[in-house]
Amino acid sequence: MITVIQVKTAGQMRAFAKFPLRLYKNCPYYVPAIYADERGICDPKKNPMLADSEIRCFLAYREGRAVGRVAAILQKTYNRISGRKCMRFSRFDCENDPEAAAALLGAVEAFARERGMDTVHGPWDFNDQGREGMLTEGFGVRATYATNYNYEYYPALISALGYAPESEWVEYDFAIPEEPDKRIANVARYIQKKLELTELADTMPMKKLIARYGHESLAMVNEAYSSLDCYVPVSGKVVDHILKQFATAINPRYFSALADKSGRVIAMGVVLPSLCAPLQKSGGRMGPLTLLRLAKAISRPKELEMVLIAVLPEYQKLGVNAVMMARIINHIIEDGIEHVESNPELVGNLAVQSQWSTLERRIVKRRKTFVKQI
Repeated sequence: MITVIQVKTAGQMRAFAKFPLRLYKNCPYYVPAIYADERGICDPKKNPMLADSEIRCFLAYREGRAVGRVAAILQKTYNRISGRKCMRFSRFDCENDPEAAAALLGAVEAFARERGMDTVHGPWDFNDQGREGMLTEGFGVRATYATNYNYEYYPALISALGYAPESEWVEYDFAIPEEPDKRIANVARYIQKKLELTELADTMPMKKLIARYGHESLAMVNEAYSSLDCYVPVSGKVVDHILKQFATAINPRYFSALADKSGRVIAMGVVLPSLCAPLQKSGGRMGPLTLLRLAKAISRPKELEMVLIAVLPEYQKLGVNAVMMARIINHIIEDGIEHVESNPELVGNLAVQSQWSTLERRIVKRRKTFVKQI
């Protein structure tokens, strides 16, 4: 018999955060989230995303043993902008146990009805900077830091409960060229001169750039991504939280931010050093040794993750992406980077996928969200 409890105590929150570490123990493809962040997701003092959201976390037990977990997120900003009445499910992890999966999603659906919602969908996080989507292909490939890993049986558990596919993403593995493409370099120089663009990453240290242009840059991303499936714009303390993470993790050699002649940020590309190996070794815990490993991974990376590329709508299809990519690719080649992988890109978002079209690539993973009317 399955028993589901709502997480309320500190001990239950620890059990919630630790559950996937046990479920994926010895799995080489799973990359844990930062443990302290997961423990604090229900605390408004630690989680700025709760300014416009509600969350409930649930654990499923069979005979006193935890067999699954899930979080229910009511994202009020998304519902207000979209006009929908949706409850998100997130952090769904479960043994191959249909009864446990049904009980967990049933708890989410009950919370949704309690709040007057008519739809449950996920896995979605609070916003697009979190982990979203359920892996449907690529189970033998290591996750990136920004993505969920799940076992192959997950989609069947969800589908059996009446959830249908919603959004779909692909993830790419990129071939690194031996030398820069002269044609792209020439196009980049021409576009930069013609449009009178300034590469901000060449004009000041990264911390100063983030302090001066960070809020404007993320507002630009909000505008560029506004039409994407279930996109949630970020603002206020959430922006501060993201910029703090960026300030820690960005290596300026794999970053680009372009300003027009008036000084307005019109495009940004972020490729981050992979943090996967240090976090896998530590289980997501931030001890002194892990911090040293992370610092090394950031300053002298061997693997990179393409996080985002955003261009204001009026500058799209003008070749602005070539300016950013020329800079980043040159540094990738110069630094002897061994592996570059994308984070999820929506299948229907051809504009973003075309931004990377100058590189040879292959699809290595697919993931989906699922939706159910209740």
